[in-house]
Amino acid sequence: MTIRNYILATSLLFGMLFSYVAFAQIPPGYYDNAQGLTGDQLKTALHNIIDDHIEFTYNDLRDFILKKTDEDPNNSNNVILLYSGRSQAKNTFGGNPNDWNREHVWAKSHGGFGNNPPAGTDAHHIRPTDVSVNSSRGNLDFDIGGNPVPEAPGCFKDGDSFEPRDAVKGDVARMIFYMATRYEGGGGEPDLEVVDEVNTSPSPLMGKLSQLILWNEMDPPDDFEMNRNDVIYYDYQHNRNPFIDHPEYVNKIWGNTSYVTTTNAESISVYPNPANMVLHVKSKYAESKQYTIYSIYGSKLLTGRLTASLSDIELKPLIDGVFFISVIDNTTHVVNKITFIKTSR
Repeated sequence: MTIRNYILATSLLFGMLFSYVAFAQIPPGYYDNAQGLTGDQLKTALHNIIDDHIEFTYNDLRDFILKKTDEDPNNSNNVILLYSGRSQAKNTFGGNPNDWNREHVWAKSHGGFGNNPPAGTDAHHIRPTDVSVNSSRGNLDFDIGGNPVPEAPGCFKDGDSFEPRDAVKGDVARMIFYMATRYEGGGGEPDLEVVDEVNTSPSPLMGKLSQLILWNEMDPPDDFEMNRNDVIYYDYQHNRNPFIDHPEYVNKIWGNTSYVTTTNAESISVYPNPANMVLHVKSKYAESKQYTIYSIYGSKLLTGRLTASLSDIELKPLIDGVFFISVIDNTTHVVNKITFIKTSR
C-alpha cells in the first residue's frame, strides 16, 4: 500500500515526537506474538508482525530515505557506504566512478522483483554503495570470497560468492534473514528463502546459510545498525528488522552453526587446544584449503592456506584469548568453524 503522501505529511510530526527519544527502543509489545516460539512458527509470527509495511518508490530511496538511514553520525552531509565503509557526500549520487548508488543486498535477480515495491524498494536491504563495488558484487551470493575487491578493503570475491568486510558481515546476514522472513509469497510478492548453497540466481534464493548464521553470531548489531532500524521504523516503513532487535531469532529459526562444524568433522581437527605458539590443523584430505582466524568479535586476524593433511599455523601474532578458525574446503565448500584458545602459559 503506497501512501507516500500520508507519510510525507506526517513526517514532521514524527520528527518532533522522536527527535528526543533514544534510538534502539523497541516499541512495547511489538514482538509479543513471537514469544516462546521457534522454527517455522516463529518465522511465521515475525512475518505477520513486519508484513504490509508502508511502501516508497525507488527514487524515494535516492532522494531522501538513504540519506537519513545511512547518514554518517560524524558528518551529516555524508552517507556511509556499506561495503567500503567510506564516508561520502550525499550529493555525489550517480553512475560515475566513485559515485554512490543503491545496492540491493538481496540481489533483485534472485526472485526477479526488480526496483518495484515492496521488495525492490524495501529500505531494510537497500544500502548506499560505491558504484564500482556494487558492480563487482553483482548478484553473487554471500560466502567466503577469494580475491580482494578494489575500493572495498576487507571485501573478497570469487566466481560464485562475495564476502563483505568484517564490520558489516552481521549486518548483511541480518538483512538477508529479514528478506526471507518478510517475503513469503502471496499477494504478488516473492517467496524468498535462505539456502546453504551458492549460484542460486535467478531462483528466489540466497546463500550461503551456514556462513550467514556464523556472521550473525560473530558481528552483533552495533549502534549504526540499530539506529538505522529505528529510522526505518519511525520515519518511513513502520516495520522493523527483528534480527537486529533479537539476533537470537536466527538460531531459533534456522538453527546454529554447530552442525556446520560437524558436517565434515572427521576431516578437520585442531590441537593442542589451548595452544601456545603453534596450532596444528589435521585434515583427512591433503587438498589445499583456506583458513581464517577471527576474534570473538568477528574481526579477521589471520588468513592463509593449509597445503597438507597436517599443517601448522603460527599463533605468535595473536594475544591470549578465544578465537574462531574457519576452514574452507575448495572442493566441497564445506565450512568448519572451530573454537580454540591461545595462551602464552
